[in-house]
Amino acid sequence: MVAGAEFSPPLTMLDSPYGHEENGSSPGCKDRESVDKKKEMKVGKPPRHLPHVHRASTVRFAGSTDFDFEFGSLDLTSPQEGQSGFLPVFRSGSCSEIGPKKYMEDEHICVDNLVEYLGGPKDFPAPGAFYGVFDGHGDSRSLDRSSGTTALVALIFGRTMLIANAGDCRAVLGKRGRAIELSRDHKPNCKGEKLRIEKLGGFVYDGYLNGQLSVSRALGDWHLKGTKGCLSPLSSEPDLHETLLTEEAEFLVIGCDGLWDVMSSQCAVTMVRKELMIHNDPERCSRALVQEALKRNTCDNLTVVVVCFSSDPPPRIEIPTSRVRRSISLEGLHLLKGALDSNV
Repeated sequence: MVAGAEFSPPLTMLDSPYGHEENGSSPGCKDRESVDKKKEMKVGKPPRHLPHVHRASTVRFAGSTDFDFEFGSLDLTSPQEGQSGFLPVFRSGSCSEIGPKKYMEDEHICVDNLVEYLGGPKDFPAPGAFYGVFDGHGDSRSLDRSSGTTALVALIFGRTMLIANAGDCRAVLGKRGRAIELSRDHKPNCKGEKLRIEKLGGFVYDGYLNGQLSVSRALGDWHLKGTKGCLSPLSSEPDLHETLLTEEAEFLVIGCDGLWDVMSSQCAVTMVRKELMIHNDPERCSRALVQEALKRNTCDNLTVVVVCFSSDPPPRIEIPTSRVRRSISLEGLHLLKGALDSNV
């Protein structure tokens, strides 16, 4: 990862059934003026000395004492949330393994109680949480112009979840057994990304941006971006996706590409749901995904975070009996429904 790498100011908003502001502001803010008055938050990169397998609630932001967050300027309880009795409970677990690579270049961070962590009032109207995974590349032993990282973070307040992604990490929502992808992989050979790259003077060779990088968006990599302020085929602008959590939202899986290179989103959701029904432990679920990816001969580092939205395990899905013989498996049916429900 590159220290000091910055997001570009604008955010690309993905379509969402729940709507959002065009300027990327939180939908629960009282007005735009109050948002403009918030002081700038300084966030350091996740520390590299974190244990590879840990209970997520113990992780801390680097430089967390620099936060100055005005909770009083936020009103995060919407009328729709107030009418619903559902309010998520955040509990998470994570696992990282170096895999077959020589160096570990993944990082992750998990905060199950963001309000308490940032020193918010005890009577704050909505719970909050923050999770992120980062996949570094370049020379992992020293930071230079060729160092960079992909990044995916999830910020949750109450029932509103925001996913920001730059690179090929992925966020998948488990919704009653169905996999709903909340991010899209930024690969150079994707049609939209390839057109953007070529328009800005770059090219895609054998799936690599300018023949060098396997992602089309990342932080850092100054050797590809040129001087500051210049348009570059490699973008650091993240996609932003907003989701309103409901009772059907059971858990979130976020992971680096070492997992998704060998496993589909639906397969990961099916595995996590089965594991939760057995032991209801998100950390064991993340470890199970990592071990399965290693069995499938992944070629990359592995980092997985599983976030549950309830203290109870997922309920058993009752399949109504039918006289008509099915020609598709239950997992295949969930895959089809997830594809239809996905907004990206």
